[in-house]
Amino acid sequence: MNSYSSQVRTKMMGKYSKLGTPGKWYLGEAPANPQPGVAPLVFIHGINSSSYTWWEDNDMYEMARENGYETAFIDVSPVKDMWDNGLLLATIIPDLYEHFGERLTVIAHSKGGIDTQAALLHYGALPYVHEIITLSSPHHGSQLANLAYSSWASWLADIIGSKNDATFSLQTGYMSYYRSQTDSLPTIDHVPTFTFGGTGWGAFGTSLFWGGLYLRSFGANDGVVTVESSRLPYATEIRVDDWNHYEIKRGSSTFPYLQDYLSEGGRIPITQAANVASHPPQAYHPSYHQGGVYRGSIVEIFEVEEEVKEVIVDWVSNQQDPLLTLFHPDGSKDYQMITTADSEIFEGAYHHTFTLVSPEKGSWKLQSTSAYERYLLSVAYESPINEELEVIVDADLNLLFQTKGSYLIWNNQRKLTADIRLAFIRKGERQSKTNSWKNINQTIFTKIPKYGEGIYNITIDVHGKTVNNDAFNRTIILSVYVDREGNIYQ
Repeated sequence: MNSYSSQVRTKMMGKYSKLGTPGKWYLGEAPANPQPGVAPLVFIHGINSSSYTWWEDNDMYEMARENGYETAFIDVSPVKDMWDNGLLLATIIPDLYEHFGERLTVIAHSKGGIDTQAALLHYGALPYVHEIITLSSPHHGSQLANLAYSSWASWLADIIGSKNDATFSLQTGYMSYYRSQTDSLPTIDHVPTFTFGGTGWGAFGTSLFWGGLYLRSFGANDGVVTVESSRLPYATEIRVDDWNHYEIKRGSSTFPYLQDYLSEGGRIPITQAANVASHPPQAYHPSYHQGGVYRGSIVEIFEVEEEVKEVIVDWVSNQQDPLLTLFHPDGSKDYQMITTADSEIFEGAYHHTFTLVSPEKGSWKLQSTSAYERYLLSVAYESPINEELEVIVDADLNLLFQTKGSYLIWNNQRKLTADIRLAFIRKGERQSKTNSWKNINQTIFTKIPKYGEGIYNITIDVHGKTVNNDAFNRTIILSVYVDREGNIYQ
């Protein structure tokens, strides 16, 4: 054991920090009846977390030890990208290999799976690991990270610290670039990879429910990560079940299924899982967003068109108790809301949620009063027009707008407008560029200017009329990464 590892190695049941110390690793207690011929289990946490997550309100460590597995837990940075955390892991994994004297099985939750891949495939830790199991890892990014960098959410994300290197790297455009740099490596299939995905959102009003509601337009999800994003085309998917993003890392949820895959030398029961290809889903657009900062009081207006079955209004704020009043189109007031704290991408914010069943059509108003507040208004619609709009980004950064034309007015009536805002972001350097286009025809190319290498976060606010002349509004958020050669990833 080298001097570095002897300094950072700590008994798990001894001195440790709930907040985590990046670079430290912890050994679990030796199992009473160790299983012969199985690899030690190394657990790696995700964003806004630490090793604490594997044993606090979680029976994963207990179940592993009771079933005879040696265990270890690594703290990585909760706010760094996969490159920094991958490099950190690549210095620790060889120490664990030396300690146990054999190759390791890595079980990683959420972004920990991406960090692990970086360590193995980009920083030389591959010889020390014989298999990877990822639990709802956003291998293709998370649209919630796109939202955090959008024009409307940036006000809030800045002050609560959500705009960090970890969130930056999880934008779908950047993760498309990362996949191109990783999946093409000749060593990609040298270590078997297995995945889990979840489809549960948790209780109404929680941050996972809100995340699930936002992500539903991109497919089945666990409140943070879509099932499609949890998959890799060369990996074996063990199971997708009704777990939310927290439940999927609990031993009682997934250990009985992953246990069959824990063996030395990769002896895998191939009859229990199959390779699953990953295909980007065709997104529809059920939400409208506004956001900003104010002192005193502010009123936001959103439209509800005909045939809307349900609307969920979520006021995401840096304040736990702003005075919120929802005004119906007829002027009546509504104060019935649920308030919960966020613990994922928007950790440090609070959700104040109203649910409107079969709401009357017209203009609704939400008033907030606070001494100082940064906020994001998210309005999610269950409506037939959600799938009407399509926006495509081509190879020259042109935006193409299209519609099915069943519920929306286009062509010569020119009752559809769009405000388009572009945020161009480099890691560690943010430049905000804003453009606005009006009176969109049925098909239009809108040129997005190129500013070089970085992420282009495009926020599109669409306002228009339905065929019944009712006003509607939706927001579309796109993430595109342009590399130094000018190649586009989305």
